[in-house]
Amino acid sequence: MNRVRVSMLAAVVLVPLSTGAFLIEHHPARDSARVFDQVLSLVSERFVDTVPNADLYEKAARGLVREINDPYAALYSPKQLAEFTASTGGRYAGLGMLVEDQQGVTVVSRVYPHTPAEAGGVHDGDHIVAVEKQAVHGWKLPQVTDALKGNPGTQVNVTFARPGVTTPIELKLTRAIIHIPAVPYTILLDGKIGYLPLLQFNETSGDEFEHAVQKLTGEGARGIVIDLRGNGGGIVDQAIAISNLFLRNGQQIASVRARGGDTQVYLAKGDPVAPTIPLVVLTDGYTASASEIVAGALQDHDRALVLGTTSFGKGLVQSLFPLDGGWALKLTTAKWYTPSGRSIQKERKFVDGRLIDESDSVETDSARRARPTFKSDAGRVVYGGGGITPDIVVRPDTLDSTEQEFVKAVTPKSQEFYVTLYNYAFELKGQVKPDFTVSQQWRDELYKRLGAAGVAVDRGLYDRASSEVDRLLSDRVARLAFGDSTAKRRELDDDVQLERAIEIIRKGQTQADLLATASASH
Repeated sequence: MNRVRVSMLAAVVLVPLSTGAFLIEHHPARDSARVFDQVLSLVSERFVDTVPNADLYEKAARGLVREINDPYAALYSPKQLAEFTASTGGRYAGLGMLVEDQQGVTVVSRVYPHTPAEAGGVHDGDHIVAVEKQAVHGWKLPQVTDALKGNPGTQVNVTFARPGVTTPIELKLTRAIIHIPAVPYTILLDGKIGYLPLLQFNETSGDEFEHAVQKLTGEGARGIVIDLRGNGGGIVDQAIAISNLFLRNGQQIASVRARGGDTQVYLAKGDPVAPTIPLVVLTDGYTASASEIVAGALQDHDRALVLGTTSFGKGLVQSLFPLDGGWALKLTTAKWYTPSGRSIQKERKFVDGRLIDESDSVETDSARRARPTFKSDAGRVVYGGGGITPDIVVRPDTLDSTEQEFVKAVTPKSQEFYVTLYNYAFELKGQVKPDFTVSQQWRDELYKRLGAAGVAVDRGLYDRASSEVDRLLSDRVARLAFGDSTAKRRELDDDVQLERAIEIIRKGQTQADLLATASASH
């Protein structure tokens, strides 16, 4: 038998918990092996339809993989392995959204800007329920993503379910070549405070991020806000490289612990690019995997203040094991830990196969006290229990009841709504200056076009929700006319988490000053 070689994947996944209790009659391993042989023999000889022996063994192997309660475990045939390998690299023709499996449900965790998914009105948190009218329930994640990808310019029909919306949302989206920059832009805000959004960890993230830090420091930044909100992760090596920019030689970045106690430790190497500049890291419930490695390392070493809401808690490692005959087995084999010993993986509760969202509960003082505690290098308390709990919790603003009613009213026609919005904004982009404001004339014209597109909204509701209409129209026009950085500057007043981070950096001169602010807030 060929020696099995292990190749670590830079993906971090969820493992479902069993939702029921079972009484199991234990048998010695020898008896279990005998039962398996008997079942295999009876199916081979007595089953009404003939099944070739090769197929029987394959079905048995696939059944074993399916029954270990790892939704990301997969047995790949040579053809499937080639498709999997192709899907994990570089550019592809797709829709521009990051999806993940949550207990058998394919959830959109991020919609990237300037992509078919964004133009079609797909939202973070949408559930994919069908592709080309075929229900995806029971599909593994690679099956779903393979169905979404295809040749550039071809179309795919995708049906979404949106939390809080009873009607399925059917969209026809056109595939395009997708290459998402890890750092789309940087901004030097008033007070010489740098803003650095990191969208994902792809093959160029480390280089892009280092260039962005050097650019901001070269412009005189006295502090940097690193925005990891919505960053679902990616290539772990890039997370190690980015953490390395801020940590001293020899400091631990993260560790991987496998079954049997085997541990692999990742250490910072060389001199940091920015060893002392004050940092604030923004996190939310969609901050996951590689993002949590960075946030956890910087928090544990007191190198950054973490602000926002608790991250997702996705800290499992997968390995790809080549098998005989060109086959391969993908299996969850280890967990990621922060330098202080916190497991990034958050164990989740499921009821009737549905994830119970506890993201709000972990932000309360009582819930934090119930979590296991660890200590940072300076002796500060940091919380375990899965995910990265912020040093300062700041919740994002939410829509008021009128705005929620408006969003609910347009959701059944969300594709028509966003296409109409996009097209009108595209017409306006050549007529505006960076400090433009949304006029009543714009609102009236958009309402007229929405009606023509079949998006029926009560005019009174539309007018009462004018603040949300203005925000959507302003953001779309600004992005098309001036790019993401200008759009971000314009929406600063609506981003309470970023505003708080800026305020904290303005009041402090050193990283210790920023961390003292966190201590004073508890």
